[in-house]
Amino acid sequence: MLTPEQIAAIADELAEADRTHGVIPRITARYPDATVEDSYAIQGVWRDRMIASGRTLVGRKIGLTSKAMQQATGITEPDYGVMFDDTVYPTGSEIPADRFSNVRIEVELAFVLARPLQGPDCTLTDALDAIDYAVPALEVLNSHIELEGRTIVDTISDNAAYGAMVLGDVRRRPDEIDLRWVPGVLSRNGEIEETGVAAGVLGHPATGVAWLANKFAQHGARLEAGEIILAGSFTRPMWVFAGDEVRADFGEMGVITCRFV
Repeated sequence: MLTPEQIAAIADELAEADRTHGVIPRITARYPDATVEDSYAIQGVWRDRMIASGRTLVGRKIGLTSKAMQQATGITEPDYGVMFDDTVYPTGSEIPADRFSNVRIEVELAFVLARPLQGPDCTLTDALDAIDYAVPALEVLNSHIELEGRTIVDTISDNAAYGAMVLGDVRRRPDEIDLRWVPGVLSRNGEIEETGVAAGVLGHPATGVAWLANKFAQHGARLEAGEIILAGSFTRPMWVFAGDEVRADFGEMGVITCRFV
């Protein structure tokens, strides 16, 4: 395992890469014995520094919950990161491309909790009972660690590669719609690039919310009312660049658009 000094130094590197929109060498290439516990410790130091600087935590992202994303990354277990208020955009937004590194887009559903959710034995039913509503979302990936050869340790350390999210304006309670069959048709500049269905996320997109509650319970924590939980992509990531127009069609849950400038 890494020492506290090594963990703090890597968190510093990632904070500087975030500030400069740069990319650093893989952590696992330099510290091959680094563990998943180390990576969450690095993320935690970075998170606490962001909060101390005045940023407000609004939720959590879950990643690598679908076969599409696991095959795209070569990583086979879910991970999670944090989301801050200054990373949330409404549909129709113009998003500065140079704010991010290795910019890609994923199609997801987000859930807003009506009440706290506590593990360690949380089930899908428990998660659905705790959810206020679902809303369609796009996740903007922001990778500060070189992509080639990265492992889950690298990804988790880098806040699970989270950069921003774009939220739709159609909300549905879990009892209003079968969330498993929400579609996602992702287009760039008018051309369809990726398609998927929300059941690709662990069989049901809210399963990830239960998984995260149980994961948090291992550290004596819980998910809180009002938090946004981004549940994981059901398409592969799509590269985007300045000038690209993005459109995602979620069927009866509406359409999200954004433009990278």
